[in-house]
Amino acid sequence: MELQRLYPRPGNTTPADLISGLDLASRAPTGRPYLVLNMVASLDGKAAMQGRTRGLGGEADRRLFHHLRTQADAIMVGAGTVRAERYGRAVKSDELRAKREHEGLEPDPLTVIVSGRLDLPADIPLLQEPDAPVAIATAAEHELTGTRARIEYLRTGDDLPLLLSRLRDDRGVRSVLCEGGPTLNSHLLAAGLVDELFLSVSPKLVGGSEALTIVAGRTLLEPAGAELLWLLEGEGDLFSRWRIARS
Repeated sequence: MELQRLYPRPGNTTPADLISGLDLASRAPTGRPYLVLNMVASLDGKAAMQGRTRGLGGEADRRLFHHLRTQADAIMVGAGTVRAERYGRAVKSDELRAKREHEGLEPDPLTVIVSGRLDLPADIPLLQEPDAPVAIATAAEHELTGTRARIEYLRTGDDLPLLLSRLRDDRGVRSVLCEGGPTLNSHLLAAGLVDELFLSVSPKLVGGSEALTIVAGRTLLEPAGAELLWLLEGEGDLFSRWRIARS
């Protein structure tokens, strides 16, 4: 599958070649990991169709999604997204796990679930995967029962700077790929913790008032500026990478 590079240098590439050697960890600031968001949106800015992202992105978006998971030490996601998307093991094939090792990373990333109340069904596939390393950041004092994943509980509450600091200091995590959802994105942006955004735009109009945009919740005190790093097209979708301005 080829993608057409529109900016900065016109040409063709593939998802595998485009998302290789990003070396996100080398950009980690002092005291926390380097954090990138990966989101998909419709032309009218909606981050989901009928409560899920699956209907938005095409095959090119799916491949980019999985290759991005080969580039970070950890994947972060909010509990609502885990429930809606029924998360499973982060890296889906031996080929992609081998790519992670080639990039100097562990075969399976740590999946960090942010869940204030620890409201997670035990039958979510990720939580039933024995080979999946999982950390749950929560304010709740109880633990989940009936799970098989290797779960560590981080009692950081809603303190996202503390969470990222602990991931860096205690687990050696230097790069994090955050897959939303929109409310978690808003809190990360408000705290000045987002370094980059990968955004896929699907050629679909969703409409409605219930579906959230990629950043929900409170209005940011100061809009976050961004610099376009690349823009590509594939199967009618647009794929962009943005550097978020430091506040």
